[in-house]
Amino acid sequence: MPKDVSTRHRGHDRAMNDPEPIQAVVFDLDGLMFDTEALFFRVSSEMLAARGKSFTPEIMGAMIGRRAADVGHVLRDMSGLEEPAEDLLTEVRRRFNDEVDTAVHPTPGLIALLDRLRREGLPLAVATSSGRAYADRLLEGHHLADRFRFILAAEDVTKGKPDPEIYAKAVRRFGVPPASVMVLEDSPAGVASARDAGTFVVAVPHEHSPVEGLYSADLVVRRLDDPSLWTLLRRDY
Repeated sequence: MPKDVSTRHRGHDRAMNDPEPIQAVVFDLDGLMFDTEALFFRVSSEMLAARGKSFTPEIMGAMIGRRAADVGHVLRDMSGLEEPAEDLLTEVRRRFNDEVDTAVHPTPGLIALLDRLRREGLPLAVATSSGRAYADRLLEGHHLADRFRFILAAEDVTKGKPDPEIYAKAVRRFGVPPASVMVLEDSPAGVASARDAGTFVVAVPHEHSPVEGLYSADLVVRRLDDPSLWTLLRRDY
C-alpha cells in the first residue's frame, strides 16, 4: 500500500454529502480481490530481465486494469523490445499461470467484506478485464464463486476499461439506478470506467496502483474492511 494514501473522500459532489443508498456492489478482480498484481510485476520483471530490460512501475501503471488485448503493445513499446507483443504476453502469461494457484491470495479485508455484504443482503457481481476462464479459476479456487450473482469478463464487452461499457452493463443487469451501485476498483482505468458509468466508485490502492489516477473516485480507502466503506453499505443507512 502506498504510504501517502489515507482514507479520504473525493470525486463527485454527490459522493459523501447525500449518497444514494447502495443497492448492489461490483468488484474488480485483479489487485482488488486478489493480490495478483504483485505476482504479475514479479514475473514480468523476470521476463524482461532475461532480455536485459527492466519492468518499471511506469510500465505497470500503463498496463494495470486493462484487457490483455490492450497491454501487449504497451509492454513491448515501453520496454524497448522488438519481439512481437503477443509473444511477450504469452511468456508473461505462462510464468504467471505456473504460480497463480499458490502465489495469489485474497486481499486484506476481502472475506470480512463479503461476509458483511451477505449479512446486508446486497447482490454482488464481478467485472474484470481478464478472461472468463481465468476469473472462474481464481474465484472457484478460493471458493468464492457462489458469492456473486454474475461475472462480466473480457469476452462480455467490445471495449475494455477505461471505457464504461462493462460497468454500464453490470448496472443494467442489476436493474437499479447507477448511483446506487458501488464499484470497488484498484486501477485508474477501472475508476474512470466506473465513474463514466455513473456509479459510486471506491478506490482501494495497493503497492502497484498509480495513486494519482485514483483520486477521482468517490472514496479512497486503504483496505476492504475500512469502517468508512462499511458505513455506506448499511441497508438502514
